[in-house]
Amino acid sequence: MIDLSKTIDLSTTYLGLKLKNPLVASSSPICEDVGNVRRIEDAGAAAVVLHSLFEEQIEHESDELDRFMDAGSELSAEAVTHFPELTHRVMGPDSYLAHIVKCKQAVRIPVIASLNGTTRGGWLAYAKQMEEAGADALELNIYHIVVDPDTTADHVERRYVDLVKAVKAEVRIPVAVKLGPYFSSMANVARQLDAAGANALVLFNRFYQPDYDLESLEVVPNLILSNSHELLLRLHWIAVIYGTVKADLALTGGVHSATDVVKAMMAGAKIAMMTSALLKRGISYLDTISTELLIWMGEHEYDSIRQMQGSMSRNAVPQPGAFERANYMKVLSSYAMR
Repeated sequence: MIDLSKTIDLSTTYLGLKLKNPLVASSSPICEDVGNVRRIEDAGAAAVVLHSLFEEQIEHESDELDRFMDAGSELSAEAVTHFPELTHRVMGPDSYLAHIVKCKQAVRIPVIASLNGTTRGGWLAYAKQMEEAGADALELNIYHIVVDPDTTADHVERRYVDLVKAVKAEVRIPVAVKLGPYFSSMANVARQLDAAGANALVLFNRFYQPDYDLESLEVVPNLILSNSHELLLRLHWIAVIYGTVKADLALTGGVHSATDVVKAMMAGAKIAMMTSALLKRGISYLDTISTELLIWMGEHEYDSIRQMQGSMSRNAVPQPGAFERANYMKVLSSYAMR
């Protein structure tokens, strides 16, 4: 029996890093545990994106300890001596930075840090510290939901671009930008971020929508894991953007099978990220996808991942209108009542 792993080249590049395959574990709580990161490598992932460091969580924890110490000082002067002098730097990303170090020591695959900031100073300070801790690259997890009606689309886009420029000026490691799909002109935003220096664009962030608890009359968190249907939005925009920017494109959200990975590559992605599939089926499912990917490529006579990347992008297909308005009319007219 032919060993497909020796005849088919699954390797790809992302953020200037040579990866053995396009399978990457995306940022999630799974990656908070070093043991899980080891298992992710053992199961065949080519890289891992650590869980995000949230700036407001750091500030909240720091404020809580500040209040606790102030309360102690009112009781006795001695109480304060039980605590070291507190600064935001001490309470900040220390545990996260230590986690980066431990993961780098535990695995050989690239370790990508993830940062979700709220202030310009926070983005820059923590980005620099993550680089110093040894992260191979940095993913800016920009989770910004605009609710102020006075904020214009242009202002939002400039905020993204200015942030990327500032972080790129602060660090030397590659920088990926994870963003949501809610822009008036996604292709133009991609080009702006590319010009600002982004080394990769990660499409797309999943914006979690709250739900209503009708008994308590409260707005409550709501988490639903992704499914393969969510892949379609990602495929569309990666296929449209592919070839218009120098930045690498990464697909995240809706990757649950080897055929999902193939579609991502054909649209133009360099890597396919996944979390929900691992939460549903376990970390070892990465090995299953890798094996099924080899089988699919062998059956369809593909020699390498690079051979298929971008082969079904908007610029490569004979009917680019499939990505435009023409497809809207075709889809509507093709559905018959049952």
